[in-house]
Amino acid sequence: MVTYDDLESFLIRMDLDYEEVEEGICLVRSGTSGLPVVLHYDDTILLIRMKLIDLPDSLAAEKALYRTLLELNASEVVHGAYAIEGDELILSDTHELETLDFHELQASIESMELAASSHEHTIRRLAGVSSNKEEES
Repeated sequence: MVTYDDLESFLIRMDLDYEEVEEGICLVRSGTSGLPVVLHYDDTILLIRMKLIDLPDSLAAEKALYRTLLELNASEVVHGAYAIEGDELILSDTHELETLDFHELQASIESMELAASSHEHTIRRLAGVSSNKEEES
């Protein structure tokens, strides 16, 4: 069974910046997408969450967005899946602590980073949300 200390050791080995924001919850900062990843260590599972966007109140192209997300889940998101949590679009993955190892955690985080950076433009366009880069211009 992976302990919280083991989890911290994995993050250090991956050279990821992280901070424990409350007991059992880490905020991880990585380089690929620039989006923070939240790790929630519970008794038997590790929940991994990455917030992508706040969903707008009104989605003109809602069907196209949801269809695209489901297609990406089936074809391009190796670990985890796109999900809606409240009013936020997230990437989510869950692992049993009994069998979790370093390589599995690394693959999960890297897969989420790759999905976020690869799909961001398409998702934002379909949701009618401008990208951070566009807002800075």
